[in-house]
Amino acid sequence: MTSNDPISLTTVSAAFVQDWLDALRSRCSPEIMASLMTRSGMQVSPMNPAQRVTLNEIARLYQLAAPETGDEMMGLWSRPIRPRALQHLVTVQREAHSLTSALYRFSTFWNLLLDDFRLDLRSDPDEVALMLTPYAPEARPQRFGHMLLLKLAHGLLSWLSAFETPVKEVHFAFARPDFAADYAVVFPCPVQFSAPQTSILFDPRQFNRPTVRTPAEASIFLERAPLDWIFTGSRAHTCSLRVRAFLYGASWQDCQLPDAATALLMTPRTLNRRLKEEGASFQSIKDALRRDMAIRALQEGTDSIEQVAFDTGFSAPANFHRAFRKWTSRTPGSYRT
Repeated sequence: MTSNDPISLTTVSAAFVQDWLDALRSRCSPEIMASLMTRSGMQVSPMNPAQRVTLNEIARLYQLAAPETGDEMMGLWSRPIRPRALQHLVTVQREAHSLTSALYRFSTFWNLLLDDFRLDLRSDPDEVALMLTPYAPEARPQRFGHMLLLKLAHGLLSWLSAFETPVKEVHFAFARPDFAADYAVVFPCPVQFSAPQTSILFDPRQFNRPTVRTPAEASIFLERAPLDWIFTGSRAHTCSLRVRAFLYGASWQDCQLPDAATALLMTPRTLNRRLKEEGASFQSIKDALRRDMAIRALQEGTDSIEQVAFDTGFSAPANFHRAFRKWTSRTPGSYRT
């Protein structure tokens, strides 16, 4: 993803990664944890749930923490996932003759490593489902861990087919969190919560045949982890992201809901209803895009804060500072890298 991509500009809430940070703390000392956070550029406090985290910060923390902790899943599961496990998984996946076969290999691989849950694969002509089943009925789903495992499965299928594999639905066996909107950045499909078990569902009729992936391509995939398997490149799975992509490609400061509705070939009333069903609004999407554009510009550091304020539609830097604190609970200067 490039910096000119409206999806790559997207940030997620600090609450979305908090389960991961809590798990990571169990694998390292406070000193190492502080060092990892500093080097990744991630500034997160449970006392400030309004903070935003960039996709690059998540990727940098993963790339630092996995080798430092000796656990490629960084405390998300009760048993550490030893170094080079994901390399072996990718090698096994490269030999799959179909995407259904790849999912079967994925499930058997993880069932050798996980003590908390097992992966079950259900396959029929109309639907293929990969499901996490707890070994103990009282096992509590780890929200970030469940998300990461399902997304790894989807990311590997998409890499194998050289095209983002369509997903029918994703179900999670935990209650809908306050940060549920962040899952739209990750999964190109409807997401349901409070399900009997965590699962990802595919239509096998939409599966592509795997392409031949070379060892060099596998190395690049692993070096870029988790960027190529966590964050979706889709623009079409929610109205919210379609509106966001439209605004990013247009003169967004002057665009209104009827303009977006015309571009998406629907009436303003229909667009407003669909956004409401997704827990969004046209103005909230516009504000989120402006916030994320400001964060990216601040991190790149080529423009002054005053210029960033002007570029994101503020008439005075003081107004920008107030809005930015409201969006992130941080100052614009704290995002300088």
